[in-house]
Amino acid sequence: MKQIDLRNQMKKKKPTFIRQDTHKKKRLAKNWRKPRGIDSKLRLQLRGKGKLVKVGYKSPKAVRGLNREGLKEILVCNINDLNLIKEGMVGVIGSTVGARKKIDIIKKATEKKIKLANYTEEFIKKAEEKLKSKKEEQKAKADKKAKKVKAEKEEKKEDEKEKSASEQDTTKTEEEKKKELDKALIKKGAV
Repeated sequence: MKQIDLRNQMKKKKPTFIRQDTHKKKRLAKNWRKPRGIDSKLRLQLRGKGKLVKVGYKSPKAVRGLNREGLKEILVCNINDLNLIKEGMVGVIGSTVGARKKIDIIKKATEKKIKLANYTEEFIKKAEEKLKSKKEEQKAKADKKAKKVKAEKEEKKEDEKEKSASEQDTTKTEEEKKKELDKALIKKGAV
């Protein structure tokens, strides 16, 4: 633990390394870029112009890559990755893992008594509630859509019935007209 304390002390003294002239231009990001200019004051390490990144600012080799508790972090993206975690390690669930898979991973980790750095059992409760509400919403949406489709089908059937009824009416009227013409012709022929 001494080296972790040493690393923490070193980090307190470590300056923030920012890119040269980021305060002058908005388009320049604050992330570090090595100064390469021929007249660069930062490259020449002049006083008051900022600090250069150097090997001396590195943390001790024994604790490099460890978290604050002194444990090595292993990225977990599926249940099989939990097998890679051994003593002195802690799991970190990846940010791209979906909610269902996260729940499965957390449950399996609690069964195996594996420590996860970025998720707790409270997350499971919240995520399961969220998934249930989402399922209910989807079911309600599907029911609503089914009702709408059913109503449209019924409307189509009614329209078809009306069309067929109107077609029958038009055919009857045509037949009646023919009969009337026949009667009129018969009467003319008889007179």
